[in-house]
Order: sequence, then structure tokens, then C-alpha cells
Amino acid sequence: NASSAVRRAPSSRAMTALRTALDAFRAIADPLERYVFLRHLQRRDTSTFYRALVAKPLELMPFVYTPTVGEACERYHELPTAVNGVYITADDAGRVGAKLREHWTTEMAWLREGVGASARGVSARGTGAHAGEAPVAVAVVTDGERILGLGDLGAGGMGISEGKILLYTVCAGVHPTTCLPVCLDVGTNNERLLKDPNYKGLRKERLKGEAYDALVDEFMRELRAWQPRCLVQFEDFGNANAFRILEKYRTTGPCFNDDIQGTAAITLAALLSSLRVTRGELADQKILFYGAGEAGVGIGELIAMAMEKTGMTHNQAMERCYFMDSKGLVCKSRLSGLQPHKVAFAHDVEYQPDLLSAIDAIKPTALIGVSTIGGAFNEDVVKAMAALNERPIIFPLSNPTSKAECTFEQAMRWTDGKVVFASGSPFDPVTRQRDGVKVFPAQANNAYVFPALGYAAALTGASQVTDDLFLAAAEALSKLTTDSEIDAGHLFPDMNAIRDVSVALTAEICEMIVAQGLGSAPRDVSTHAEWLFFIKAHI
Repeated sequence: NASSAVRRAPSSRAMTALRTALDAFRAIADPLERYVFLRHLQRRDTSTFYRALVAKPLELMPFVYTPTVGEACERYHELPTAVNGVYITADDAGRVGAKLREHWTTEMAWLREGVGASARGVSARGTGAHAGEAPVAVAVVTDGERILGLGDLGAGGMGISEGKILLYTVCAGVHPTTCLPVCLDVGTNNERLLKDPNYKGLRKERLKGEAYDALVDEFMRELRAWQPRCLVQFEDFGNANAFRILEKYRTTGPCFNDDIQGTAAITLAALLSSLRVTRGELADQKILFYGAGEAGVGIGELIAMAMEKTGMTHNQAMERCYFMDSKGLVCKSRLSGLQPHKVAFAHDVEYQPDLLSAIDAIKPTALIGVSTIGGAFNEDVVKAMAALNERPIIFPLSNPTSKAECTFEQAMRWTDGKVVFASGSPFDPVTRQRDGVKVFPAQANNAYVFPALGYAAALTGASQVTDDLFLAAAEALSKLTTDSEIDAGHLFPDMNAIRDVSVALTAEICEMIVAQGLGSAPRDVSTHAEWLFFIKAHI
């Protein structure tokens, strides 16, 4: 709708409000206070809030999402902020559908009033919403069990859903009134929260087994009955549930797990961009993962898919990816005690008890940290990688910053500035000592991928989201970074140009969805140029 406050050309009054808001934000020093300021702005002056995020994504995103959102989730119930999403609790069994509809029609009224109620591009046809009902294009859903690297934060996980959903609007232009944050409050096993008088979530241990599955199933069933083509993004579920929930629902409607698939796509894109620096071939890489949870395994599987495209067999590709967990190297001799998601990476190699011995035995070209163990990539580890590789590829991906396996400054210092680096959290640039050149760290931010993919699913009314789409997104993203950006250390395009990046990726993914018969194109849209024009017109 051209009258939408988010899309129309801003007036002088709107620009004054934007400058005033940014000045007030910049006058605040504490990151969490900045988070609270932006949350208040979202309710008080909604259109200015979204206008600020779209205008200054690189500056503001760290304060609505990682790394600040981690502390916000830890302290969620003591912060003076209104809840924007919907809680589905264990006590809601039997009335989940009614609660979803009630929240959407009544509790979200402030958002429709703030930015306009209709959204171009995403229609009731695209989402399958019933006539007369406002469509839900995207729902970000968590159960709060594994928030970033911070563990079980129970109902405080709502902050993750509320933060992540914003990125669909900021990065890809999905209208905010079609975005639904959800937290499944199934209790918590976090004793600190259970004893905290401020905690507003269910004060009971987490549901598990059949009771847990029944609530998730009722949520998914009721959401699909109400909004059949709504994209569901599963976020920060624990390992025990993440893989099986994804497998259960991935073919019943459009959904994905960002920790498994989104992280995989951005990491593969970083690896492909890194090879432009090292001049290496993907088929020649050996990747060692420190951490064998959902993020690492998802990355390994997508890298293997990309390697298969070079002519490798599936087994050959999988054997290029090695994993370390808390007990040492994942290998065949440990098969009987491995969790199911690790079994495919249990190769016939000698067991190694620690990271240094694994590096020595495997001789990896790339080291990827998904352990949430801050400082795990110490000087000896980083120097061992540098001894093996002229340009060692090192990705400490764990979030938030305190959980990063190493910092950019450490990686630069311990490799004499030769590291090819990407991290999960942002770091400051470093001046390379040997030549005085300022080098910028790449941040492997999932926001480069999932908003574009989600919008493509919504625009085409996709019936499901396949791994092929994530592979295509990763390959396309790696080609968008210019040579000059690569030379400066940027493995990804400028985040301030994220809308342009998202348009390009959304067009690629829309075409693939339609080509695979998973969705349909709007009338009079068939060529790549027509998709680009259509998407730009509907952001």
C-alpha cells in the first residue's frame, strides 16, 4: 500500500523525527539501555522506529538483535518493555488456535495503527489466509531452550523471536504487519529463573515427551489451518527437539530451522568467499568443526551438498567435514555412544582427544567454531592452523560475543594478519601490523539469508522450503561481494546495502521455487528482470 508509513517518501516532519530519534539513541552508552530505548520507540513512534532501522541497519541491528538481544533475553522479565509477540503456553492446550487469532486481531492493533494495515506483495492468496483476514507471512517461533549460547532462558526467549522478526522488515522489506513473533512457553529447567520473583513465564520444569510434542503439534496444526502458507522459522530449539521438529514439519508447509539451515547458508557463503582470497577449490577443503550441535551439523551437511556439485560422491563430500564434541573427535570408534545427528560424520579416522591433536591429525584448511566456548581458539590452536595454511580460514561463529571462540584481534595477531576470518558477533576492524592496512572482520550474520528466503516463500506461496534453496542463496550471496570488499576483509556485501542484497537473493530464490513447482509466480512475472522489478516495487 503506497500510503504505508514504512514505504512512502518521508516528509520533513518524519525526517526530523528520525534525526531526533537517532540523536537520542546515540547519546545512550549502555547497549541494553539502547535496546530498551528502541523497544520504547517501536511502540511510541512505530513508523520512525522502522524508518530508523531501514536507514541505519549496520548501526542499529546489533541493538535489536545480536549481540545485545542475548542480555535482553536473560533479563527479559525485568525490562520495562511491552511484549510484542504471542505466548503459547502449556496451559493453552486445546485453545491454541483461538489464542493465535485473538492476539493477531487485538494485540497487534498498535502495529497496524503505527505503520498501516495492508502489505503489498504478500496477499491472502500467497499465505492461504481466509478472505477478509490479514495475512501472516512469517512467524518466528522459539521454545526458549537454547537461546544463542546462553542456554535455557524459558519465556525470556520471546526476545529472540521479537528481534529476529524485525530483520524480515529491515533486510528484505517484509511488511511488519504480516510478521508474528511466537514463544512456546513449555516451562524451564533454569533454576535461576524459577526462583526469580520477576520471572513471568510458567514456573514448572519443561514439558517433554508426548506432552511437549502434543503442544507443538497443536500449534503447527492450528497455524496451518488458519494461515496455510505462513512461513515458520524455528529458532533456538534445543538439539533434542530441533532436528526432529524440522523433519516432522518440513514437508507439511513452508518452514525451516535458522540455527540449522540459515547458519549453514551464511557459513557456506563465507567459505566460498574465502576461497576467493585463498585461491583454493571447494573440493580441496577439509573443514574441522569445534562443536557438533545443530548449527555445526547443518553447516557440514550444506557444505557437503555444495561439494557434491563439484563431482564428489555424497560419502566423499561428507568425509571432508570433521567434528569435535565435548568428548573429542567424532569418529567411527565412538559410534555406539553418538547422538543420531552426529552419526553421518563419524568417519573411519583415529580418535583424537582435543582440538590441537585433531588439527595435527586432520590438517584442516578451515576451522569453524560452533561450541559456545569463549576463547576455545587459543594462541596454540590459531598458530597451528597458520602453520598448516598460508591463509588459514577461521570462523568463530558462537554468539553472543562472550561465547566467541576467539576475537578478530587475536586471530590477526596470532597469524601475522594472514587469517581469513568470519565471526557470529561483530568485532572492530584491526590495523595489520606488518603494513598498516586496516582490515575489517566479516560477520556471518544470518540476516543476509533468511529474510530474503522468507520473503521469497511468502511472495510465491511456497509449499515447502528445501535445502536446495539455502544452497542457492549461499552461492548467490558469495558472488555479490566485490573484489575490493574481499580485499578489505569483507566476505559479505555492506550491511547498509542489505535491501539491494535481499532483492537479488529474493529474485533468485523465487525463480527456483517456481521452477521446482513449490510455488507460483504473480501474473506477468516470468523472467529474472521481471522478478527484480516486482520485488523492488513491493518492498
